[in-house]
Amino acid sequence: MNERSARRLARLAEALARGGALRLPEAARLCGVSEMTIRRDLTTKSSGLALIGGHLVRADDPRYTPLYDLATQQDRQADAKQRLCDAAAHHIEDGDTLFIDCGTTLMPLASGLSQDRSLTVVTYALNVANAISQLSGVRLVLLGGVYHASSRTFASDDVAASLSRLGINKAFISAAGMHADKGVSCFHFHEVAPKQAAIACATQRLLVADDTKAGVIRPAYFASLEDFDVVITGPNAVLETPAGQPHIVTT
Repeated sequence: MNERSARRLARLAEALARGGALRLPEAARLCGVSEMTIRRDLTTKSSGLALIGGHLVRADDPRYTPLYDLATQQDRQADAKQRLCDAAAHHIEDGDTLFIDCGTTLMPLASGLSQDRSLTVVTYALNVANAISQLSGVRLVLLGGVYHASSRTFASDDVAASLSRLGINKAFISAAGMHADKGVSCFHFHEVAPKQAAIACATQRLLVADDTKAGVIRPAYFASLEDFDVVITGPNAVLETPAGQPHIVTT
């Protein structure tokens, strides 16, 4: 990166320091260069900025960044995810059949299950399946289909039928966004069908998401907050829902 490019990116980063977005023409005027020059600046790996739909945003702003890569999410909010899963584990009873959703939020729940409780785990996520496969006392049901590397999940047209044949006691669902009005959402549309099918057939539905997801809307809507019996989230989440539905647990 040359010095002039670095100065432009620093100016843009300062303008976006409090969040929000800049239209590309505005960013170009701010720096006194062409839009093409701004585009070239943004190709620098260390820019920390992203161009989305003609708007310049911080690449780490969870309100705007549209891409999800499971590997990069692995260590984010690790302590919060552990606390959420510790709270979620209190809902598990001996003999339960559990649906455990994809992503990284529920990994501490999967890897921390006891081998002595006659549990069955149903999942379509490869990382969850790998963790459960290390627990010799837990029965694993892996839903197959076409593999999606971005989320390490399998997708199939008959996932709803497959889940309807199973007796799911508890469905632990993760999300990338939860909004009181706009509902619960994720990044990938191929995750919608298994999430909805699990919600439809489970006896108890539990949403597990840290408080950075509160107020956030992602592209793929899959449920309303009222579709869940329990929402387990962080202390800073503000979720205005009808009294008693769902029950909100903060940790």
